[in-house]
Amino acid sequence: MTSPNAATAPFSPAQLGTQVLIGWSGSNPGTGRETAFLLTYSLGDGADGPETGESAMRTALKRSGLRVGGETLDASDLPNLPVKLLVQAGQAVLTMPHFTAQCPVPREWLDVARSEGSVHGMFATRAWPAAVPGQPVGEDLLLSFVGDPEVISTSAHCLMPVRSLG
Repeated sequence: MTSPNAATAPFSPAQLGTQVLIGWSGSNPGTGRETAFLLTYSLGDGADGPETGESAMRTALKRSGLRVGGETLDASDLPNLPVKLLVQAGQAVLTMPHFTAQCPVPREWLDVARSEGSVHGMFATRAWPAAVPGQPVGEDLLLSFVGDPEVISTSAHCLMPVRSLG
C-alpha cells in the first residue's frame, strides 16, 4: 500500500538497482495493432534489497509523472513529461529524471516503432532478476513476466513518441 505522499518519499537512486531495457514487437492485446514495446525493470539488486527497490521505483515513476497501475499515458499529449525515448543506430535510449538506460533493438522493432511513430513503454516496479543483461530472454520467459496480471497492474504504461537525432 502506498501513501498519498509517496511521490515525495526520499529515496536514493542506488536503491533502484540495475535498470534494464528489453524491446520487442508484437500484436498489442488492447488494439490488435503491431506495436513496439519497451520494458524497463530492475534486477532487484539495489541497495537495501528488492522491496526497497520496488518502493524507490514507484517514487521515481511518480516523480516522472507516470502513473503506476493507472491508464496508459500518451507522452505526445504531455510535452512536459520528462520521459524521453531516442531511437538511433539500432539502439533505444530511455531518459528519465532518475536514470538513463539503453538497449539494442531488433530490426522488426525498429520498423514497427518508426511505422507507428510511438513505442509502448512498460515500467515495472516488480524486480525481475531472471532476465540478466547479456543473456538471451526467450519468448516464453518474457511473456510470463509481461503478461503476469500482477506485473501489469503494478507497472506504469506510457506511449512514447519515437525521436531520433537525424
